[in-house]
Parts: sequence; C-alpha cells; structure tokens
Amino acid sequence: MKLRRELWFGLIIMAMLVLPTIIFMPWSAMTTGHYGLLMLALVVVAIMLGFPTAFTLMGMGMIFAFVAYYGVKGEFKVAVSHTLDLMVQRTFGVMTNDVLISIPLFVFMGYLVERANLIEKLFKSLHLALARVPGALAVATLITCAVFATATGIVGAVVTLMGLLALPAMLRAGYSMKLAAGAITAGGCLGILIPPSVMLIVYGATAGVSVVKLYAGAFFPGIMLALLYVAYVIIVAKLKPELAPPLSAEDRIVKLTPVAAKVAHATGATNSVSGLMSALKGASNVGVATGDILKALGIALLPLLVGFAFLFGMHRYATAPDEVIDSGGLQEMGAASNVISAPSSTGGLAEPLKELGGLQEPPKELGGLQEPPKELSAPPSASSAEYPSTAAPVEDSAAKTATKTPPAAARLATPSWFWWLAGVVGAGLAVLYRLLSWGRLEIFKMLLGSFFPLAVLIIAVLGTIVFGLATPTEAAAVGSLGGLLLAFAYKQLNMRVVRESVYLTAKTSAMVCWLFVGSSIFSAAFALLGGQDLIEKWVLSLGLTSTQFLILSQFIIFVLGWPLEWTEIIVIFMPIFIPLLAKFNIDPLFFGLLVALNLQTAFLSPPVAMAAFYLKGVAPPHVTLNQIFAGMVPFMIIQIIALILLYIFPAIGLWLPSVLYK
Repeated sequence: MKLRRELWFGLIIMAMLVLPTIIFMPWSAMTTGHYGLLMLALVVVAIMLGFPTAFTLMGMGMIFAFVAYYGVKGEFKVAVSHTLDLMVQRTFGVMTNDVLISIPLFVFMGYLVERANLIEKLFKSLHLALARVPGALAVATLITCAVFATATGIVGAVVTLMGLLALPAMLRAGYSMKLAAGAITAGGCLGILIPPSVMLIVYGATAGVSVVKLYAGAFFPGIMLALLYVAYVIIVAKLKPELAPPLSAEDRIVKLTPVAAKVAHATGATNSVSGLMSALKGASNVGVATGDILKALGIALLPLLVGFAFLFGMHRYATAPDEVIDSGGLQEMGAASNVISAPSSTGGLAEPLKELGGLQEPPKELGGLQEPPKELSAPPSASSAEYPSTAAPVEDSAAKTATKTPPAAARLATPSWFWWLAGVVGAGLAVLYRLLSWGRLEIFKMLLGSFFPLAVLIIAVLGTIVFGLATPTEAAAVGSLGGLLLAFAYKQLNMRVVRESVYLTAKTSAMVCWLFVGSSIFSAAFALLGGQDLIEKWVLSLGLTSTQFLILSQFIIFVLGWPLEWTEIIVIFMPIFIPLLAKFNIDPLFFGLLVALNLQTAFLSPPVAMAAFYLKGVAPPHVTLNQIFAGMVPFMIIQIIALILLYIFPAIGLWLPSVLYK
C-alpha cells in the first residue's frame, strides 16, 4: 500500500508535467523552438519512468538534433552526418575538459577514507565529548556527517554508515525515530554542498565558473547550514527532552588506559596534567615507566604547543614589514622628457604638431643635409678638458649603487588585535587545562586518533585549493595520496580495499562522464531547435526584476528536486538558466551557491529522496519510509531558511572569494 501511494505520487507529478504540454503546445503551428520544449518534457518524463539519465539525454539529443538538421538541410544523409559529427565533437569536448579530471581523484579519496573505518571512532569520540549538550547523540551525528561528508563527498556512503552506527545508538537511547532519521539523512547530504563537492565541480564545468571560487564561496554556507541543523536539534532536545533524552551516567563513563588509571590512583589527582607532572617527579612510586608518562604528558600538552605555534605565526604575520619596492634609477615615463607632442585620442604615436614645423629637412642656412667631412679628428681623450666632466662621477655613482645593500626593514609594532587574540587563546587554554580530567584526556586521545587526521586531510586539500597553492586536480591528487596514507596508518590498506575503491571510482566517474556527454549533446540539440531562445524571450517578456527572476528560478529548482536528482537538474536545466543570468545582471558564482544550497532538497524530497532509501536499506524492519520522510521535513524547512539567509546576506558566500581572489 505504501509503495502504491508513492507510485501515485510520482504519476501525479508526471501528469502535472504531461497535461500542460499536451494542452498548451501549439500542435497546428509547431516551430523548432516548440520541438525543443517538447524534447525537454519528454526527457523529464523518461527519467521519472526509470530510464538511465545519461543515455536518455543522448538518445533524445540525437533524435531531435536530426530533426533540427533535417528541417534546415532537407536531406536525410546530410542530417545523419551532421548529427553524428555533433555527437563526436561534443564527446571529445567533454573528454578534454581538464576540470573533470579531479572528479575520479576526489571520489577515490572518499572511498579510501570510508574504508579506513574512521567514522565509528569519530562518532564515539564526538558523542562522548558532547555528552552534556542537549541531544548529544544527534548533534554528534550531524558533526560526524559534516566532517565525513567533507572528507568523502559520497552521500550514500555517509548515510549508510551513519545508519548502521548512529541510528541503533539513538533508538536505544530513546530518541524519536523521526528526529534520528532526519539528523542522519540531512547530515549525510552535506557532502554535496561542503567542498570538495563533486556537484560544485559539475556546476563549474557546466556554467563556466571557476571551481576554486565555488569552493571558497560554498565554505561558509555549508558551515552555516550545518550549524542551523545543530541549533535545531539542541532547541528540540531542550524544549522536548522526551524526543532526545540526555545520555545516561553509564553512557558517559570513559574507560581509562592502564597508564592513566595507575597514575590517577597513585597520585589521587583529578586533573590529568597535574597528576602526570606529580608522577613524573616520582615515577618509581607509581609503578609506571617514565617514557609512558612523558608520552601521555606530551599528548596533554599538545593543545598548548599548537596554541603557541598559532600565536607565533600570527605575530610574525602581523608585524611583517611592508614590502618596499626599490625604484632607484627608475623614472616615471615622460616626467623629464623634452619632447613636445600632441595628445592623441587613440593613445598611439602621432606626428609632431604642424605648428612646430612637422617633419622637415634642416634649414638651408645650416647647410641642409651634408656628408661628414673626410678628415675627422680623433675624439678628445678622457683627460681632455673638452670631454664631459660628468661621465666619471656617473660611472662611479653607478658602481656605488650596485655594491650598496639596503638595510633590513624594521618589523612593525604589534597591533592591538593580536593581544586580544592572544588573550582569547590564553583564556581558552586556561579553561581547557582547568577542566582536563582523566576522562577528558582519554576523549581527547580518541579525537586525536579520529577527528584530527581527517581535519588535516581536509585542510591539506581545501587549503591548497582556496589559497591558490594548487588547482582542484592537483589538490585531488594530494587527497588521494592522503586517503592511501590514512588507510595504511589504520592498517586497512590491502589489495581488496584498493580493488573495491578503484572499481567504485571507475563506476562513479563513468556515470558522471556519460552524464556530461549526454547533457552536452542534449543542450546542443536544444540550442539548434531554438528552445533556449524561446524560453529567453518568454522570460524577458514577463518583465521580471533580478529578485523576481532569482525567486522564480530557485522555486523551479526546488520543485524539480522532488522528482529529479541533482545530476539531472545540473546537466539539463543549468544550461537553460545560465544564459539568462547576464540579462538580469546576476553573478553566476552567486547563482551557483544558491543552486548548491537549494539542491540539498534533491536528496531530502520524496519520491526520489535517495537519502531516505539509503537509510531504509540499513534501518530496522519496523522503520518505515513514511517515518523517514516525516523526519526530513523540518530539515528541508531549515534548508529554505538557509537559502533565504544567503540571498539576504550574499556576503556569506561571496566574502571569502572576494578576499582571496581580488
């Protein structure tokens, strides 16, 4: 019965698309533009019926490209030849797109990180670290999904793994099924927004926007959306504790390692740092090797060392002297020129003014142009009084200038903001070490072994891209190497893992590649038929403002997210929207950020909400799809709120690219 309801829902959506096409299409006066709109409607219906997206796009594109060429040429063989040429050219153009090289590398990195089995350790350490926060398990789930989605970008993998780990834990703790399902599905979908996102690469290649700027622009909107999710869970858990009960005392207990247990028992100290320092003074009295105590103390003091290193780097940056460019010997062009020339409107070379005589021969009074005399006297010697006396000093001065080294520039005074930063860091470290009990030290060790390796990998990949140190392809190669090193460090690197990762990477990359080929052929056929011109004229005839066009386009994308996935929306409809942006003076980068935030709904909206089906596949039998869909609704509303915030405050997405890429 439930499947029948979903089937009816899909049929109703298809009817809403097919009936207006049948009713409003001018069948008696069809133009090539109307054939383009008919092709668009048929493609959407075919995809909803379950036909493969890439080959549907290719098939429809070739059929209607033949219709377009045949209508112009009127010859069957010529139309077939042109259609096949179009297919080959578009396919070759996709294969030579350098931006797409980063996709298999990022996907390979994601599959390797997934198989390093970090997610279980990360979830456990985070929910222990957040034990006192309302809705700790759901908050830890969202943070784990955000971090893991950033490292992998594979929605299905994140939702599936969190469904196996977090869902049973939340159900055992008495969490609402809807809240638990919503947190897992919404958190897992963050991977299509937070860089390094494959979706941003696909949009950048489709719209011709820099992927580097897209990554920088999507960074803060992704964090904002994740924080809105966390805030919603905390508020719900605070107002309705029965939906997200706090962790029990038994669940908060952290088992100490033998070294920590011995030192804590022998010294009687509740603070781990003071206990380790006391044990270090008399290591023979606690029965623990000095090396083990030093190792534990080094881990405990690691935040202090990182804080000092951070402040040292910021101080060097803040007091660095201004770069002075030595312009000695250089003179501004035209500053000491004795040449008088007429100003030219074109900025090129002009003849001298006629008032100055123009180009003329020397006057005859001076003898005109003559040959030099046959007997030339020798030039005066350097010691002659007739020799210019300024030559030697100039030569001497040049030698002195060449040998003279400029003094080192003095460092600037320390700005006041640095002392405020140092105060904040110092206060944070003081609070940390005041509260660093033995249990918290063990949690920190767990985070050190699960969260920080992923954080380093993410910073290495995104940092090199955002700061211009590497292209996305080069950074993806670094990320793939990092994934291999992580799998090796956690003893998960073997031939089976590599073989599975390579196979899944090839499968995903082939899907994306064929999608691009199909969309390229489809968009070419759509343009040949004049469908783009017809839509452009219709939109411009509405007299919309830029704001109204943005609202209309985002509403269309939001509705398309119900029956279609983000891949179909990007490759089919973005080539239609992108040419209209210049008409309304809209930045394609800002439009892409709105689309990326909006496309979160493609994984959370029925009936094609793939995140729900991923979770249903690993959930207990009593969990229904309707419960999962109901749990995703509040998070869809949060996505709409985030979309509105990004539109009202565009600096959320545009500030970082404007600062980094002036």
